[in-house]
Amino acid sequence: MNQVHEVCRRRHLSKRTEEAYRFWIRQFIFYFNKRHPRELQASDVTRFLNYLAVQRKVSASTQTQALNALVFLYRDVLEIPLDKMVGLNRVQQRQRIPVVMTPSEVSKVLKLLNGTTALMARLLFGSGMRVEECFTLRIKDIDFASANISVRNCKGGNDRTTVLPSSLIADLQAHLRRVAQLHADDRTR
Repeated sequence: MNQVHEVCRRRHLSKRTEEAYRFWIRQFIFYFNKRHPRELQASDVTRFLNYLAVQRKVSASTQTQALNALVFLYRDVLEIPLDKMVGLNRVQQRQRIPVVMTPSEVSKVLKLLNGTTALMARLLFGSGMRVEECFTLRIKDIDFASANISVRNCKGGNDRTTVLPSSLIADLQAHLRRVAQLHADDRTR
């Protein structure tokens, strides 16, 4: 697992990707009674992935994530190329229509929130940011003059710019003033 960590850091994989890969590698090792992956081969990887599909009934994306983790383990960490995986039962991706809230439903939910939580929810809804992006947002990433937000290290490690809804500017500035005052009070104490 230390090797997995080192290779993930060298390849600049996200912390979440590393955690997922380590989880699936651990599952794979435990499935084969803690045998070292060097002792196993492509047919064993196929057997494990088929177990996930048939017995555990995982989704297509979960099986794909496990497959990616094991390919990473063999190709990048152990440097043992996997042979073709004959007999792999891939879970079929189901096309689902996304469930989307109506504007009135969104309005009702936002009215139930207050304080910082409400501000964050309104920011998420108005800017299209992900929750993690909102949590890691910094003051320097907000440009009030041009009403945009620089979102750093997004999914995939990229940066992007999104809109800062004009209806939130005054509330966001008031929030920043409150936080600055709280910080000043804490320093004084």
